[in-house]
Amino acid sequence: MSLSNLPNVLFVTHRVPFPPDKGDRIRTYHLLRYLAGRSRVHLASFADEPVTPETTEHLSRLTVRFSAIPHGVSKWPGGARSFLFGHSISEGIFSRPGMRKLLGEWLADTPFQGVVLSASSLASYLKKPGFGKAVTIVDSVDVDSQKWLDYAAASAPPKKWVFAAEGKRLRRTEQRISEMADAVTFVSERETQLVREYCRQPEKIVTATNGVDLAYYSPQPHPNPRGIVFVGALDYKPNVEGICWFAKTIWPTMRHYAPTATLKIVGRRPVPAVRELGAIPGIEMIGQVPDVRPALAESAVVIAPLMIARGLQNKVLEAMAFGKPVVGSPAALAGFGHPEHLPAVPAETPDEWVHRTVTLLNDPARCWELGMAGRRYAEAYHDWQQCLAPFGRLLRLDQTGVTPGPTS
Repeated sequence: MSLSNLPNVLFVTHRVPFPPDKGDRIRTYHLLRYLAGRSRVHLASFADEPVTPETTEHLSRLTVRFSAIPHGVSKWPGGARSFLFGHSISEGIFSRPGMRKLLGEWLADTPFQGVVLSASSLASYLKKPGFGKAVTIVDSVDVDSQKWLDYAAASAPPKKWVFAAEGKRLRRTEQRISEMADAVTFVSERETQLVREYCRQPEKIVTATNGVDLAYYSPQPHPNPRGIVFVGALDYKPNVEGICWFAKTIWPTMRHYAPTATLKIVGRRPVPAVRELGAIPGIEMIGQVPDVRPALAESAVVIAPLMIARGLQNKVLEAMAFGKPVVGSPAALAGFGHPEHLPAVPAETPDEWVHRTVTLLNDPARCWELGMAGRRYAEAYHDWQQCLAPFGRLLRLDQTGVTPGPTS
């Protein structure tokens, strides 16, 4: 089918989906590619950092048109006003006149078969007139309300009160979304089942899990993998809390049993609390890298010590696809849909973390066996085309499609 005969789909994202270098961008980027193979995509994105010419060129190859609405520090007053008037901070941050104007212009000149919003925080745009008979989908991914309620449970006042209020208000928003949209998608059955318990139209709640780029994260043999590595956005609260807890609580005891072991910390935008971990003996604070695969290849074990986690953790999935054994907290592993087959090592108490990680470091054969099982798991359950197929069905897109643009 030629591109000119394909249906039009409006895709609104809360962040520019390129480069796919963090969790939400990874999903929106691959969803964009999926849609681009089956429709004429019109992409409108919020931009919280400058959009480079490379990004514009890449996204323009995948879309009929692409426009970014700048979204810097000015977003916070809107969030504060929204909170003061009884709504969620998230809704206020993403309710912007520039985006409403842009969507109004596009809806006026193009009949859309489908509209996809990349987060529950964009739900206010469901009220936009002009959608007509378009199928509307909100890709909520995670249950944001529960994340904020989890934050509240783990915090002290006054943050506890703010987090709890945000969680309750977002839950009301999630209930409204299930009435307004034709479908609401989540990344795991765990998230889907939670929302179905309190939304008014549970039949609209659909699971569309994350995939992984199996070619990019193909296993790379290394002559002497050693030590452990943590990979993740280092300005994201759950990652910061998780790696700081591990470095200060688990790592000193681990070094007693494995004195030559090293811990590499890799990720974008490390906050001061994470950068300070580099002063601890045996810890290498690496920060942002253009390619995480060398750090994965050099390490024997990947850790995911998150105390709060929603959805499916890309860091775990990418490590498994790369053929690396993973030791993870129950929260970090809970989002996977086939737990009985999940080839990852759970650890919860400090003793479990120390014993199970050190045991793997001392057993290269077991590391290899577990890593290859992880690769097979990723191949069986997390191919992007398979994972995103619910969007094709919901939007009634021609499954033959065309070939999308390059992956990088």
